Amino acid sequence: MSLRHALLAALAQGEASGYELAKRFDVGVANFWSATPQQLYRDLERLEQDGLVSARVVEQSRRPNKRVFVLTAEGREELRAFGERPAKPPAMRDEFLVKLQAVDPERPEAILAAATERIGRSREKLAQYDQLRERMLAGRDEDQFLRESDQVGPYLTLMAGRMYEQTNIRWATTVLETLTNRHAEVPGTSG
Repeated sequence: MSLRHALLAALAQGEASGYELAKRFDVGVANFWSATPQQLYRDLERLEQDGLVSARVVEQSRRPNKRVFVLTAEGREELRAFGERPAKPPAMRDEFLVKLQAVDPERPEAILAAATERIGRSREKLAQYDQLRERMLAGRDEDQFLRESDQVGPYLTLMAGRMYEQTNIRWATTVLETLTNRHAEVPGTSG
């Protein structure tokens, strides 16, 4: 998958400026695809050159004018064709896991700190996802939302992000408990 397909999927939710797309990415797509604003703008230009999106200028009275992007028919077709191709299996690449693989049970302090930091980041992300979920549901229960909404795909990807962060919290907590207990049992390391 490329960033271009993630952008096309974000634009399938409706027209948006580059800034609005960056916000959509930050809130709704970052759990499975990350990109810097510079990458987003660069790929938006390429999508426009390739005829997959079109842009129009929106004049604003108290702010600089902005360009708003929308999918073209070719962009919708590209997104449809992308959705029909088999997905590549995900590959996990996590620097923390490499460090954990090589942890010295007598000196786990750096790994313990990294696990604690990971839990904190996951809790922050989970709180953001929970806020987004509440906005998406807008007072409806989940079953009603899934029956009625046009935003089923974004909701399901949000649920994947929530579950990922919940799993991260549980797993990193296990890492902390295991290494803390192990460190306390190593002769000469307890306080």
